[in-house]
Amino acid sequence: MKVSKLVVTIDEKVLVDISFEISSSLALVGQSGSGKSLTLKAILGMLPSDMRCEMEYDAEFELRAKWAISFVPQNPFTALSPLTRIKKQFFVPRQRVEELFAQVGLDAELLERFPSELSGGQLQRVIIAMALEHKPKLILLDEPTTALDPKTRVAILELLKEFQAKFGFKILFVTHDMNSAKSLCEDICVIKGGKVMESGKMSEVLQNPQNEYTKTLIDANFANRKFRI
Repeated sequence: MKVSKLVVTIDEKVLVDISFEISSSLALVGQSGSGKSLTLKAILGMLPSDMRCEMEYDAEFELRAKWAISFVPQNPFTALSPLTRIKKQFFVPRQRVEELFAQVGLDAELLERFPSELSGGQLQRVIIAMALEHKPKLILLDEPTTALDPKTRVAILELLKEFQAKFGFKILFVTHDMNSAKSLCEDICVIKGGKVMESGKMSEVLQNPQNEYTKTLIDANFANRKFRI
């Protein structure tokens, strides 16, 4: 699944100019403003009207059919309608929803509740269930564990790994957290200012980074005691 060209511009200014390949799971890593979110919005067709996007991709990435791509956002609290019960926010039959809830470790009783009555971890599991409801080929993850406590963060990452192994979808994981990237993904693409700084196998890049920016990101994770190679 390869994107050979993804260029986002505004008033002739290039904001993103990258290429990448998702063989199984790819972490798109960079600091705030690096172009990660713009890349996701471009893939989803959600760029602001004043921005233009050019994309060239292989046949496997031709996922324009409805439901082929699912999206798990950063903040589960803003991804759901606060005034609608959980059960009304799915688009598949109740039996299918209950199956999905069982898979993500949630009790079907929670379907009768409103989003404000669930914890952050429970809401993120609801979002993951929604992402799986139409059996996608690709799941886009926009730092989905940022708002969670460390224990819940680990549990959500393990859940995603388990589902990928079971259902065979591919993952594009946008994050600034090297530790989470290492936990979930086989490959990594480091970007800065809308350009690729370094890419390759996760283990190889982390053990022997070739770019100073990559080294800086790794060192920052060490300094915050978040990261272990």
